[in-house]
Amino acid sequence: MTFDELGLSEKVLAAVQASGYTTPTPIQAQAIPPALQGRDILGIAQTGTGKTAAFTLPMLSRLEQGRARARVPRTLILEPTRELAAQVEESFAKYGINQKLNVALLIGGVAFGDQEARIMRGADVLIATPGRLLDFFDRGKLLLTGIEILVIDEADRMLDMGFIPDIERVCKLVPFTRQTLFFSATMPPEITRLTEAFLHNPVRVEVARAATTASTIRQALVATHGHGEKRESLRRLIRGAENLKNAIIFCNRKRDVAILHRSLVKHGFAAGALHGDMDQLARMASLDAFKNGDMTLLVCSDVAARGLDIPDVSHVFNFDVPTHSEDYVHRIGRTGRAGRSGVAYTLVTTDDGKYIDQIEKLIGKTIDWEGPGLNDLPPSDETSQPSDRRRERGGRNAGRREPNGDRRRSGRSEERATVPAEAPVSMARDPMEGAPLARQPIAARRPENDAFGHRRTQVGDEHRRRRPRDRFDDNGPPVIGLGDHVPSFLLRPVAPRQAKVVEEFEE
Repeated sequence: MTFDELGLSEKVLAAVQASGYTTPTPIQAQAIPPALQGRDILGIAQTGTGKTAAFTLPMLSRLEQGRARARVPRTLILEPTRELAAQVEESFAKYGINQKLNVALLIGGVAFGDQEARIMRGADVLIATPGRLLDFFDRGKLLLTGIEILVIDEADRMLDMGFIPDIERVCKLVPFTRQTLFFSATMPPEITRLTEAFLHNPVRVEVARAATTASTIRQALVATHGHGEKRESLRRLIRGAENLKNAIIFCNRKRDVAILHRSLVKHGFAAGALHGDMDQLARMASLDAFKNGDMTLLVCSDVAARGLDIPDVSHVFNFDVPTHSEDYVHRIGRTGRAGRSGVAYTLVTTDDGKYIDQIEKLIGKTIDWEGPGLNDLPPSDETSQPSDRRRERGGRNAGRREPNGDRRRSGRSEERATVPAEAPVSMARDPMEGAPLARQPIAARRPENDAFGHRRTQVGDEHRRRRPRDRFDDNGPPVIGLGDHVPSFLLRPVAPRQAKVVEEFEE
């Protein structure tokens, strides 16, 4: 099947041919014809299968007739992230090159002025993130009564980011007679409930089982220790990877993104960073530099895991195992796109076992280990040396069990039974004279009996019955005044003030 058989307009077909595409992907072939007829679409396909063009091309064909009015857009596309919204805008610019359509982009991190100006000119296509869209609506800058086509893209990501209440509100603000195109890579129960509430007799298009990974991606697990050894394992993988053109490295936390980025730059790699705390200009600059080949590695959080279309990514490295198994599907989907081959490595520590089990259960296959597994991993150099030092001095971890089940031997019991050779001395000052008291052992100045009248037990005396511990056992003799902690300004000599003589006069 070719694009000529799908019923697209001549202008759209010319733009598609100019882009070099001749054969539609399975989801495009099944979704475009009913979308041109005005039917609601429920599209389920793994990432990298061309979902963006599946709703972009029929929308362009239907928008050739009519014009938009000021503040009243004709179509609305909701995206979970700013990067994905900007990418959809690029798709409209590429496929709508032969049409004079106004496309407006409403995303956070950008000034309101330029976005408001585009809305006031009339937007045929409005691409927005839920937060900025509702902000414009609440300010009275936007009306949604003229929406003809509503597109909700990456709905499962909307669920993860907490946008479902906003989506429900938007669906109630748009006209009831609109056409709804609903696309997602996975279909959890919450999303199913949403589709049943807002889609009317939809055409279900499912070209792959939910939460499956592309067969063109070679997946592997790499056992490693944490902290610095984990970063060393990543650098070793990058240097030893075959045919590595560029790579995306995913971390679970934004703080780890910054740390890993600095580490890679320090070791001479051309790396950039991308996470949610960066301003929009910096995020777009990093993404453009990675697309243009100015940098080889892009360290990012899950903000770049959904829908970003960078066709020629050769490798994906999961520096952290994702805590949600669905995120694994989206992360490794950044490689192996459009029929190309790709490689995905995941660094696994001993704490990640349950997450790997969830991922393998979700994708329905077992992921092979690259090199030794966790059980065959040699002991860590970083953890063995501190534990040896703690064992030598009988530290707080001396009695804990080693991974092999043996208990560490500690010298704490022997130390308790040994009287120190030299008792600590006191440097308390005489509160009246201000001079230091004689240096004498604290134990020598302790009373024979404690506050309760019990005779004290000596260290190592196993025959006497133990008495309740009181504050003298821990803190020494009773403290007079401020004790050893007299502030220095109180010890300075003070000159006596001259008394004023008051003379009495007799009358």
